[in-house]
Amino acid sequence: MATAEQVKALIRSHAEGDDTRFYAIAMQVAAQAARSGHGKFADELRELVDQVKARSKAVEPVRGPKAVPLAQPRGELAGLLTVGYPKTRLADMALSDALRTRLDRVLTEQRQRDRIREHGFSPMRKLLLVGPPGTGKTMTAAALAGELGLPLFSIQLDGLITKYMGETAAKLRLVFDAIQSTRGVYLFDEFDALGGERGTKNDVGEIRRVLNSFLQFLEQDESDSLVLGATNHVGLLDRALFRRFDAVLEYALPSAEIAGRVMKARLGLLDASAIDWDLAAKQAEGLSHAEIAMACEQAAKNAILDHTTVVRDAELALALGERRSTHA
Repeated sequence: MATAEQVKALIRSHAEGDDTRFYAIAMQVAAQAARSGHGKFADELRELVDQVKARSKAVEPVRGPKAVPLAQPRGELAGLLTVGYPKTRLADMALSDALRTRLDRVLTEQRQRDRIREHGFSPMRKLLLVGPPGTGKTMTAAALAGELGLPLFSIQLDGLITKYMGETAAKLRLVFDAIQSTRGVYLFDEFDALGGERGTKNDVGEIRRVLNSFLQFLEQDESDSLVLGATNHVGLLDRALFRRFDAVLEYALPSAEIAGRVMKARLGLLDASAIDWDLAAKQAEGLSHAEIAMACEQAAKNAILDHTTVVRDAELALALGERRSTHA
């Protein structure tokens, strides 16, 4: 039978006019009833959902497509979330084949989430992104939102974490209420600030309670939203976090082949025929995607300021070298 959370989710989706989510939850209830031995009720509920869907499709051409409202955090949430509507796509990113395949699978499961849930399973939607800075973790959140036509909500940790006992957990509950009520991609960037390992020498009681609350909220969350945690310091994360996520996606510094793709994409509007791409890829070794992109932009602007559209090999090498010097 329906759980209390499912009943509340049904009411919320009905109030918001989200028919897709309403039907998905109803099918979850049917699947759960079937597993509990209430086969007749499950069959009747599935049949009822199918009938309502058929009627909705019949009148859809008459009333036209339903407008999608723009989501804007209000009240206390305004200090906890920022929202954007990215147009980024996975095709805009230079990804390894393995990582692209895993992200494509996430999108496939999201696009067919109703079909998956009809059989009692859940699509992948809780993702942990780990890797060095500038390797595409934040851009991945934007690309997933862009591909699915969803808003991207970024959680502001400086507004979330406070020094007052219990206040951070209360704010965290507000965020997860938003995750439940408004479908979107929710990004917890610099996630190690929230999910640091318990029991370390720098551990304090309040942060431990916040992490415990986060683990509880994440485990209980059965919404349609995607929840992403991104960190540059995977070693700092509490081990208990990993099993709460559906997948851990690892990002690395670009290979020579990926570095070449990043540079060609960034310089694609200018004449880059004078560049030795193999040499440039070697010069980019050890730099992140973001650092390579910034070096290309610098070389491109130099060419424009020199009143030419030709990017010189030496200019690109110099820009890459300047980026490398920041590591020294």
